[in-house]
Amino acid sequence: MKHELWKDFGKQLLISLGIYAVLFLILYIIEWLVPSLHGTLLQWHDLAFVVGIPASVAGTAYVLTIQNPKNYTGFFGAITMAALLAWQFALWGKWDLVVLHIALFIPFQMTSLLRWRKQALEIKEQGTKSQDILPSWLNVKGVVFNIVFIVVIVLLDILLVTWVEGNAFSDNLLTKTMGGLMIAASILANFWMIHKKIDTWICWIIYTLAGMVIYVLTSNIFTFVLFLITLILNLKAAIEWIKLTRQSYSYQ
Repeated sequence: MKHELWKDFGKQLLISLGIYAVLFLILYIIEWLVPSLHGTLLQWHDLAFVVGIPASVAGTAYVLTIQNPKNYTGFFGAITMAALLAWQFALWGKWDLVVLHIALFIPFQMTSLLRWRKQALEIKEQGTKSQDILPSWLNVKGVVFNIVFIVVIVLLDILLVTWVEGNAFSDNLLTKTMGGLMIAASILANFWMIHKKIDTWICWIIYTLAGMVIYVLTSNIFTFVLFLITLILNLKAAIEWIKLTRQSYSYQ
């Protein structure tokens, strides 16, 4: 079984590489056809841009792999992605995000890896039905927790950014709000992933939409396209988990 899980991860990694190979080919052709865009879409001179490429490939392989709630090998891609993103943010001087990835996201993903692996071994050794560990829907308590957590984190992040930048609270309020929403949603997504809740995909979708708003506001076309791909992948994963959840209910 373990061999099959790794084989699936390898397959998804190849698919991820294929996705980004096609994307970079399209962007290269666009830059070639429109000389004024040369160096704006593919910024090979920027080390942070280059570091972001394997991070995106690893992250996509991670999402594609864990569409199957039994396959814990995808978290090796997630840990690789988080480490590379921490490096990228360090190059950009965004030390708060560096700390967030190293001190929070990597430990979350390692916890998910260990927990999912343990469940997979229990299924193999005890013959437990896989339905027993499938994700479940949000309940009222979960909804309240998510909303309160997001609101608190967004407000704190807006206040922190305002204080650090030394500007008025209302300056760039939309960008600040979307940035705080990305942080709050990503923390929740990593937390719910440990417990295999569909909440995780709702949070990742919120994270991705918020990011797309930011990159529209900042006219960052390349990153917007990356987030658009991520949104499609997150929606696909959410649909797969919803299907599995319905199947699990049919057995009860």
